[in-house]
Amino acid sequence: MLIKLGYEDVSIFTNGTDCVNALSDEPFIILLDYEMEGLNGFEVLRKIKRYNPNTYVIMMSSQDDVSNAVDTLKFGAFDYIIKGENDAAKLKSVLERIYKLEEQILAPRRSVFSKILSLY
Repeated sequence: MLIKLGYEDVSIFTNGTDCVNALSDEPFIILLDYEMEGLNGFEVLRKIKRYNPNTYVIMMSSQDDVSNAVDTLKFGAFDYIIKGENDAAKLKSVLERIYKLEEQILAPRRSVFSKILSLY
């Protein structure tokens, strides 16, 4: 799905343990399934956030369980997408929000650096 949306630097893991073992690659965004073999998505989310709290995590699940969604958001997931129709559109929308947020976070820093550089 991510490759179809135009993303090229994508790594795929079939279980939570492999995902956790690859955190040293410093991923910017991680897309997790709530139900995974071995560690479930919630357990992986907690490990990701302990390793790097700034990593964006998007949880996807076929479970339409409000308590699961609330728990994942409470422990740092950026969003919780319920699988169904329009998965690609939902994911695209969340990714656009992440990139827009990053632009807003970085804009003041760029402004400060440009002001500092203009002094020299």
